[in-house]
Amino acid sequence: MENRPGASNIIGTEVAAKAPAGGYSLYIGTTSSLSVVPHLYSKLPFNAEKDFAPVSLLGVLNTGLIATPGVEAKDARALIAALKAKPDSVAVATAGIGSYSHLSAVWFNNAAGVKTNLVPYNSSSPYTDLIAGQVQAMFDGLPAAAGSIRAGRLKLLAITGNKRHASFPDVPTFAETGLPDYAPIAWQGILAPAGTPKPILEKLSAAMRKACQSEELAKKWREYGGELRCDTPEEFAAFIHADRQMWGRVIRQANIKLD
Repeated sequence: MENRPGASNIIGTEVAAKAPAGGYSLYIGTTSSLSVVPHLYSKLPFNAEKDFAPVSLLGVLNTGLIATPGVEAKDARALIAALKAKPDSVAVATAGIGSYSHLSAVWFNNAAGVKTNLVPYNSSSPYTDLIAGQVQAMFDGLPAAAGSIRAGRLKLLAITGNKRHASFPDVPTFAETGLPDYAPIAWQGILAPAGTPKPILEKLSAAMRKACQSEELAKKWREYGGELRCDTPEEFAAFIHADRQMWGRVIRQANIKLD
């Protein structure tokens, strides 16, 4: 494993795009690196669509509207009503302009027709302040918040997905809240550099599908409000294409550019 963080995932993604295409260099791509970043920057040192060969999804994480217990609203529908009555009355933490949490919040605001006070945290995690009540809410995947939600230090007002999640059966979906088109999900998947021979991609994908039979691994993803998912290279390529188009619409509507 080689971690190359920084510059909105651009550094690591560039290294992966230029790696040898022999099947021994793989890349863990994400929503941010391959679906979001290409729409935020006019010039990138890689082509997200052409420089990678999809292998398989690893899994998806549903996005939750996470709030402090001090927020009176019991669910997202009630919070929307409160925001329409009093715009900007809820401080929503984000991981910085153009981050997944920021774009998910902007998408929610536009879909619900409300205005929240977006508070960017560019270099530190907002969860300490969220638990302390210095900010009131956040839109994010649930790995970092699941433990605090179960302990009652935070609460979950809504979650994305076509149906209620098995790990949070009492939490309504955004569709139940009246926002059927609000559907951000965070995903992780394995890709190889473009030019990797197809038999190698198929062999790697088959190995991933075998790994997905692990109930222990599936349980871990469920605990985090997600789903373990593995598929063929063709299915994963179609998934990324649809996800990239979806985030493109959100970013264009929000008129956000970072260059």
